[in-house]
Amino acid sequence: MAWTKNMNRLDRYIERQMQDPEFRDLVEKEVAALEVGIQIARLREALKINQTQLAARAGMNASKISKIESSPKNVTLNTLTRLALALNRRIKIDFIPVSERKVAVARNRRDTVAHKRRIALAR
Repeated sequence: MAWTKNMNRLDRYIERQMQDPEFRDLVEKEVAALEVGIQIARLREALKINQTQLAARAGMNASKISKIESSPKNVTLNTLTRLALALNRRIKIDFIPVSERKVAVARNRRDTVAHKRRIALAR
């Protein structure tokens, strides 16, 4: 993205940070996780039920529904299955190819960690 007159300093900072493959990878993972929570919230709203009602249908606490919708980190498949059934849905898991860039970033990160461990052990 080219800088434009309408971009503020934060926009430019984020654009510079997104050039870093590790940072971009972290952002992409976070966005993917948030999409799960957003999808659950949209389905719940389409059914015109609140978080407490969804929690009752799924047999869990409303606070857990809130947490999943706002920050769905480490949600188990069992929890997602319970929510899907409560929303009258099924879960579809799909394995899609990782882009070559992501493979290279993962490989570089692994090599960097291994290098740091060797240095730490040598001390």
